[in-house]
Amino acid sequence: MSSSAKSDLNAKTNVGVAANQQEIVKTSQTTEQPEAPPNLESTEDWNRRLRERLASTDPMPSFDPREYVIGPEDVLDINVFEAPEMNRDVRVSASGEISLPLLGAVAAGGFTPRELETALEKLLHQKYMKDPHVSVFVRDMQSHPVSVMGAVRKPGIFQIRGSKTLLEILSLAEGLADDAGEDVIILRRAGQKNAPEFFFAKASGLAESSPVMRLQEFGGPSATDTGSDKVGANSKEVVQVNLKDLLDSTDPRHNPAVYPGDIVKVSRAGIVYVVGSVQRPGGFAMKTNEKISVLQVIALSEGLTRTAAKGSARIIRTNEQNGTRTETPIDLGKILSGKSPDPMLGPRDIVFIPDSAAKAAFSRGVEAATQTLAGLLVFHW
Repeated sequence: MSSSAKSDLNAKTNVGVAANQQEIVKTSQTTEQPEAPPNLESTEDWNRRLRERLASTDPMPSFDPREYVIGPEDVLDINVFEAPEMNRDVRVSASGEISLPLLGAVAAGGFTPRELETALEKLLHQKYMKDPHVSVFVRDMQSHPVSVMGAVRKPGIFQIRGSKTLLEILSLAEGLADDAGEDVIILRRAGQKNAPEFFFAKASGLAESSPVMRLQEFGGPSATDTGSDKVGANSKEVVQVNLKDLLDSTDPRHNPAVYPGDIVKVSRAGIVYVVGSVQRPGGFAMKTNEKISVLQVIALSEGLTRTAAKGSARIIRTNEQNGTRTETPIDLGKILSGKSPDPMLGPRDIVFIPDSAAKAAFSRGVEAATQTLAGLLVFHW
């Protein structure tokens, strides 16, 4: 074969390959894809704003360890100067007592370290020592828990000194989980409802002015508080915070203080699922007050595949009461062209988009033809 004939054959083959590749591109472009919804925020966006708000917000005033109120399960380091045989680490019992040589069982719950020092010095002076000097240090804090549960990355119990803001507590829990809703509920002192009474009311018997669990000294609620955010007729028990207000507003009222014994619960959002012929099938969180449409969840799943059967899609909805499922046919082609309304979805709804056998076969045929022409080109070259 002459060189001119080979050149003509190569040119024709290249034109054929280019035409088939253009046809594939054209086929993929004719599958309309919804644009990504600009108003839907990801959990990463929320956590980024949480970090920014935390950095720009003043933390709660620093807490003096000497004003910490001793409670059950705390471990205390007791040192008596000039009497090293009495030095030891002791754990506060559930009833609020510690056991010491010579003194036996001594009430410690409800006292600050400073007040307990004074009380121990008085007891030692009465019976054993002329001028005792005692130091009390809280080595292991276990009685000031804040429980964080719900849609956070690291739920658990966190020990705090004094009080912290809600932003600080959410930061301790490493931010929001992917299925976080819009609401945060703070249950005041719910984590210590079964704590001994001395932990919240005046103890007696060791000091002239015995300590109490003074939540009001931390700026916290007491049993006589009243206000606009109270629940029920008697006292503040529940505080509800909207996460968008917390993250967007600089008003300190949207960033309340959290105190020892509180429970913080982040609500979970509903999940909408997309399965079938989409680029990224899976579940997507919808916030409490947010409505998500079919086109929006398809955009979140990065669009339809080339072989999607747009006219055969359906919404599968589960009845929460009896568990029965209903299927609603939808025509994505008409929805994309604006000829049909874009249906709204609820929690646990499933959008199923089947695969078109004809489109799949055509796509495989085009790919096979392209590979064949490319092979011919290499062979003749």
